[in-house]
Amino acid sequence: MTANPANWLIRNVNIVLENRVVTGSVVVQDGKIAQVISEDDKESAGAVTKELPTIDGQGGFLLPGFIDVHVHGGFGADFMDASRESFDAITKFHASQGTTGMLATTMTAAKDAIEDVLQAVADYRSSEMPYAALYGVHLEGPFISEKWPGAQNPIFIKDPQLEWMKQWHAKWPELIRQLTLAPEKNGAIETIAWLAEQGINIACGHTDAVYDEVIAAANAGLSQAVHTFNAMRGLHHREPGTLGAVLTDDRIAAELIADGIHVHPAAIRLVLAAKPQDKVILITDAMAAAGMPDGEYSLGGLAVIVKDGEARLLEGNALAGSCLTMIGAIRFILENSSLTIDEVSRLASGNAAKQLGISDRTGSIANGKQADLVWTDSNLNVQQTWVQGRSVYVAQ
Repeated sequence: MTANPANWLIRNVNIVLENRVVTGSVVVQDGKIAQVISEDDKESAGAVTKELPTIDGQGGFLLPGFIDVHVHGGFGADFMDASRESFDAITKFHASQGTTGMLATTMTAAKDAIEDVLQAVADYRSSEMPYAALYGVHLEGPFISEKWPGAQNPIFIKDPQLEWMKQWHAKWPELIRQLTLAPEKNGAIETIAWLAEQGINIACGHTDAVYDEVIAAANAGLSQAVHTFNAMRGLHHREPGTLGAVLTDDRIAAELIADGIHVHPAAIRLVLAAKPQDKVILITDAMAAAGMPDGEYSLGGLAVIVKDGEARLLEGNALAGSCLTMIGAIRFILENSSLTIDEVSRLASGNAAKQLGISDRTGSIANGKQADLVWTDSNLNVQQTWVQGRSVYVAQ
């Protein structure tokens, strides 16, 4: 049953809260969570059930909607397309996998191409977004290291351009929510400090920074690392490098691509052991091939071959994003760590909300928050997704 978009109830479901799971019901009114009712409170549950359209959760799970701060595309479309049609395709696909909010992530590209995406996302956000919400833009580059381009096009790599950031922030205020850069580059510390003053999340990535350079960046305001382990200077016992700083500095949140391709399960468990649980963020880094069959695709203008769900550049064979979904990442962590479902849920929702400064309204199931919700069956297959109480996906 598809619920009334304004007021409805889901019952007989395992509700994944921030620190526990309770069986019961959730009441949604005017797009917000009005009440979480444990099955032990049968009197309240019975009273509201009689008054509202009701969904039977069939003993599955109700989780806070997933927030993906690092995603390039899906279902054949890329955010660099800078079109409403592509944005609809991407957000519709990822909503079907439980994502309720995301950052449109760019590639290292020419200035005008990046500006096209910024304008397109601003336009998209100015009207009703029919599927997963775009919270803004994550600029992944072009201020990265030539030594660690990954699948980024090296011809567009530049030192940090603070004037660009000031121009973009002035033209599209509050649109840029995250910037990935290499903190060892000329002008990086000044850029980080200014971005931090504007409330923009700064992440290190595609970087050859040594340990001290990352610590200096954290002192200036850097607070995240993109796709930890990938495209960064690794750990050495005499020079801990970028990775050593990320693992040991609790100011830095660590993104993880939990697909079993980008990071070995043992390395994932290392991050989970080293970092506070509120400083690990699951991402997809999904590209256009997510949700699509194997074949040839494009990422940042570079040819990508997808085989057996693994995306690699045609030239050089570097990993080129992923075909991962957020629900897939949750399953992988549950299967390859000792975390419980409420703990993994925080990695997929609450931690990203905190990094973006929106945890007051989304990222967990609590009274008064937006009804950004995902209902799955007991095997974590998505059955329905809601954004602000409005159904944006129903399994067929």
